[in-house]
Amino acid sequence: MGPGDPGLLTIKAKLILDSCDIIAYPVKTAGEGSVALNIIKPNVDVSKKEVREYVFSMNPDYAEREKGWKKAYDDICGALKSGKSIAMITLGDLSIFSTYMRIDKMIKSRGYQTELVPGVPSFCHGASLAGVPLTMGEESLVVIPFNVSQFEKLENALDNHENIVVMKAFKHVDEIADKVIEKGRGLEDITVMSNIGMEDEYIGPVVKGHKYGYFTTLLIKREEKE
Repeated sequence: MGPGDPGLLTIKAKLILDSCDIIAYPVKTAGEGSVALNIIKPNVDVSKKEVREYVFSMNPDYAEREKGWKKAYDDICGALKSGKSIAMITLGDLSIFSTYMRIDKMIKSRGYQTELVPGVPSFCHGASLAGVPLTMGEESLVVIPFNVSQFEKLENALDNHENIVVMKAFKHVDEIADKVIEKGRGLEDITVMSNIGMEDEYIGPVVKGHKYGYFTTLLIKREEKE
């Protein structure tokens, strides 16, 4: 669905959503509402669709998360078996940290066909809004998720790459900024890209102590040598 701006829904995605029987969306908690569903509403008439919610829990217990995946998988396969087409919507691009990809693998194992439709990743949209390149010349780019218990991923990226995209950073921006400074880079090297394409969007420098939205990504750059 892209990161948030309804205008970034691709033509191909719209054609599929217009033609499918069922639109499905993932949530972390039952009944919480769907950002992805709201994104498509300006361009897709969901009132004429069957809409299904699937809970993909973020519970640290892997077995609990697996229950949600299996329930969604069984339900989707049931719809396909009955001859219905179903489209699962997801934020950004579904090849980047998307739980749906676990479901896709399971559906294919049952012999059903699936099609993956690429979307605009949040960090690509954020970089364009910030007016900065993700890479230039011979620079490298690495995309990592942030986990407070795995600082070594960030440290390795800072040591070996000019450009770093840090996803899932929303509660830990200050900690990440401190590590960036410890590694010899400055706060001016960090661009915060928070809730891109949404009403409370923030694109700009790190503001220490500020509470950012859930969908917060950081772009850490080292200036290209002329």
